[in-house]
Amino acid sequence: MAEQMRVAVGQVSQLTDEILTFAQQVGVGGVQVNTPQLPGRQRWEVADLVALRQRSERFGLRLEAIENVPLHFYDKVMLGLPGRDEQLEHYQATIRNIGRAGIPILGYHFMPNSVWRTGREPVGRGGALVTVFDLSRAQPDRQRELLVARSSNSGGDDPFDARGLIPIPERQLSEAQMWDNYTYFSKAVMPVAEEAGVKLALHPDDPPVESLGGVARLFRNFAGFRRAMEIADSDAWGLDLCLGCWSEMGGEPSVLEAIDYFGSRGKILYVHFRDVKGTADNFAECFIGEGNYRPFQAMRALKRAGFRGFLLDDHVPNMVDDSPYGHRGRAHAIGYMQGLLEALAAE
Repeated sequence: MAEQMRVAVGQVSQLTDEILTFAQQVGVGGVQVNTPQLPGRQRWEVADLVALRQRSERFGLRLEAIENVPLHFYDKVMLGLPGRDEQLEHYQATIRNIGRAGIPILGYHFMPNSVWRTGREPVGRGGALVTVFDLSRAQPDRQRELLVARSSNSGGDDPFDARGLIPIPERQLSEAQMWDNYTYFSKAVMPVAEEAGVKLALHPDDPPVESLGGVARLFRNFAGFRRAMEIADSDAWGLDLCLGCWSEMGGEPSVLEAIDYFGSRGKILYVHFRDVKGTADNFAECFIGEGNYRPFQAMRALKRAGFRGFLLDDHVPNMVDDSPYGHRGRAHAIGYMQGLLEALAAE
């Protein structure tokens, strides 16, 4: 039987009993882990990856994907620094081990200084806490005011680390330099992924602006992703289609263009189903259904494009009495997606 669009629980670093039970209770069939807490300072080994998969299976859940290795696994690759070839060898070994462990997808990004936000504020519906970004405040000299996405396997339920931890490279990197670094990376890892039977899912730059902290951002628009697809020229290349980031790029037209073009080519591997109010240089995250795009139109476009992967909540608003992981916000997002899928099936 062919795969169908489905919802998964994820963005966790550990598959605890509590998380796996939560996944069962909200009625999903799979889980995803982000920067999992696994042994290894440079790479991950087969036995640890198999144990991760088997743990989800003991709860009757499929391990859909791993998203992100720790940043220090390939920071020199992204920055084009000495030592990148050694890091690439370990990254290739990790891909092979993921394939041997029976895990189909590895998500990755190409943001050496990670995801930035300028705050978490109670500006969501009903005073819900949401992350916000204002480019005018996102300057290195104001680094202590910023939030950065967790970029190691240090754990924790909050997707953002403490303030002031954004790695600022010692030298600026132009767009041409970053494209050279991405091309070097892509040519090294895509053939290995093909051989290992692993798909590599590229996440957009978040926020998708031209440069942050002196480092150019490549995956901020449609042209960047199309160029990356052409560079790879590989069945292993695909997208972690973060609708929130595409919404930041240009609202609903940007979201629908990405779904139509990359979905029709079988390049959407999975989807972060979230949204924002605003655009790349000034936005606030929000509940599904109150942002820039119409959720049902996005879901319908995914079906029309032939997408058969999984959908994931991401960066949900923190609701009253919520946990650091955002169980209430996530349950709302998951239920919303499940309702959209039911409505789509009934059409």
